[in-house]
Amino acid sequence: MAIIYSYPFDIDVQDADAWVGTNAGNRKTKQFTALAVAEYLNKHGRISVSGQMVYKLSNNAYGGSGTISLPSGGGSNFSGITSLIVSVNDISPQYVVNFLNYLVGSQILISEQNDVNNFGHYNIVSYAVTANPDYYLMTLALVGSNGAAVVDEYYDMALFTLSAGGDKNYVFVQALPETTWTIQHNLQKFPSVSVVNNNNVLLYGETTYTDTNNLTINFSAGFSGKAYLN
Repeated sequence: MAIIYSYPFDIDVQDADAWVGTNAGNRKTKQFTALAVAEYLNKHGRISVSGQMVYKLSNNAYGGSGTISLPSGGGSNFSGITSLIVSVNDISPQYVVNFLNYLVGSQILISEQNDVNNFGHYNIVSYAVTANPDYYLMTLALVGSNGAAVVDEYYDMALFTLSAGGDKNYVFVQALPETTWTIQHNLQKFPSVSVVNNNNVLLYGETTYTDTNNLTINFSAGFSGKAYLN
């Protein structure tokens, strides 16, 4: 075998190109293709992207570290997902509880690594520990979606908001009927507020601005629905 530096550089790397290396399990020499290395880095979250987490969709409610799952198990159209059981660690495995707690009230995008056309865009309504402290239940409200979540596929989860252009706005989803809605909108202003129930009927309540990032709306009876802040 010639000295390594005597070989020419490959400036056009292809998926099937291969490196020679050592298998960690048995210390034997193996080939590793460029595609296999790329898939490993993606599936195990080894490339850092700010605010992005990687999970595997499990068929079981408590599928192990680095998994998400539906409470009923199996897969589902993204449009039908209203909650997920989320491991306290993503696939990397980094501990994500503090970050996901911070994102409650914000929007996230969950998309399949192998097909970005399979995605769900949601508001995080709540995030609470389950009877098993290694898993949290994330309650979601659909913003938009396409396709289905498939068991054993890998999914990127990241903070995501569509650009509305112009002035900042925020849509808050109240999933359960309450007489008081507490809204953290982070708009850095005192926005105008319009509220509708689940039938898109306009509701009227008393709005109190806590500060430029938070407000409450009080109603005479409990309602669920949406608040549009502009």
